[in-house]
Amino acid sequence: MPTANTGAPRNGASADDADPPAADPDRSTAGRSDPTVGQGLLDAEMGPSSAMAHLYRGEVHRMTFWRERLDRTTNWAVIVLAAVLTWAFSTDGNPHYLLLIGNVVLATFLTIEARRYRAYDIWRSRVRTLQKEIWAVGLDGSEPTDPAWRTRLADDYREPTVKITTEEAIAHRLRRIYLPLFAVLNAAWVVRVTAFGTANWPQSAGIGMVPGSVLTVAVGITLLGAIVLAFRPRTWHANAELRTEELRRENSAE
Repeated sequence: MPTANTGAPRNGASADDADPPAADPDRSTAGRSDPTVGQGLLDAEMGPSSAMAHLYRGEVHRMTFWRERLDRTTNWAVIVLAAVLTWAFSTDGNPHYLLLIGNVVLATFLTIEARRYRAYDIWRSRVRTLQKEIWAVGLDGSEPTDPAWRTRLADDYREPTVKITTEEAIAHRLRRIYLPLFAVLNAAWVVRVTAFGTANWPQSAGIGMVPGSVLTVAVGITLLGAIVLAFRPRTWHANAELRTEELRRENSAE
């Protein structure tokens, strides 16, 4: 019984007339990049389980991480302040200039925290942009407050930039935590050299060859400079950061 040969060409047909093999679509597109990749990824009609939700979750995670780094620095500053105050007033023989050294330590923590706050503001500003332009718009059906927010956010993802200056970051951290710490520390120093000093003030505030009056003036000027730096009029570039002036203005409007 003859066996059918399906692979051979038909009678009267050459091998060149055989049907060509079917093209593999996966193989034909493997070497080319798809120009439509990414289209519709961040459309305005996308649901809460889309790529934007994952993007928002990742930005919140980054912001929380840097927020925790800020809190860590603040915790160490408070611990050092408590240790310095406890040791300075433990016995009468402990030198008062340790409280002045505490000012240097607090200033170091302030510098570190200001640098971390500038990095924290990068992620916080992104989260605030997503909250204002997507989630708030989706909740009440209003129009975006910034029509160019997509362009600004895309540029920030391409080249992340620090949006606030070091001076503004220092002023913000002074207002929030460090100015009260400096005030407590220097008030304790005044009490230490006046009520617990071995001599009358200003001689009791002296250190070695440095007169007490000079040190007192230097401490006063430094504290006054910190107050001016924290409260001088300025244009705040931190995006949507809660501040006491804004809260007072809203309460008075009500």
